[in-house]
Amino acid sequence: MKVIKAMLFDLDGTLVDSAPDLVAALNWLRESVSLPPLATHAMSQYVSHGAVGILRAGMPATSEEQFSVWKTRYLQRYAEHSYRESQLYHGVTEVLRNLHEKGIPWGIVTNKFTHLTTPILAAAGLAGKVGCVVCGDTLERPKPDPAPVLFACHQLGIAPAETLFAGDDVRDIEAGKSAGTMTAAVMYGYGSHEFDGSHLEGSFRIEHPLGFLELLE
Repeated sequence: MKVIKAMLFDLDGTLVDSAPDLVAALNWLRESVSLPPLATHAMSQYVSHGAVGILRAGMPATSEEQFSVWKTRYLQRYAEHSYRESQLYHGVTEVLRNLHEKGIPWGIVTNKFTHLTTPILAAAGLAGKVGCVVCGDTLERPKPDPAPVLFACHQLGIAPAETLFAGDDVRDIEAGKSAGTMTAAVMYGYGSHEFDGSHLEGSFRIEHPLGFLELLE
């Protein structure tokens, strides 16, 4: 196994359990049109597909114009309540502390836009610790394009081949492999049900955040 000299993480479903607040914003929107709430556990599988995926799954079929209105209202509501029930997954703090102790830089590569990501990192206590943050609007192309991963590696000053990129979505694994990093498939996350053999082959399987500690040893 190659030595891991840097680590990159997806955000939602990898470092942060954000489904409670994402689904709460959906249920707020549903209530506004007299629809009953949906269970967080039932909707969490759509979290990795962003606002569009959540709304497509959680709202009735409608015109593109109405959908656009719903999306705007949803994102505004979520931006105001993005870290009420969300929290770091158990074990993440220990992993990040271990990286710090070993002098291994780490960063975040997410498709979440900057204006939504920044407040979450601050609320989670990560803002002053993360080495780089690449968001969905940082570059022209988000994941699964390898560009965000390559940019993050450049920001950390570590070659892709010596970097491990971990995420719970197929786009994370595809982006990491295309960029030439080592990859870790996060099985406890929201999008892991979409992994197939091609994603898992050659990737480390992480069943719990503390599993990262074994790789670092």
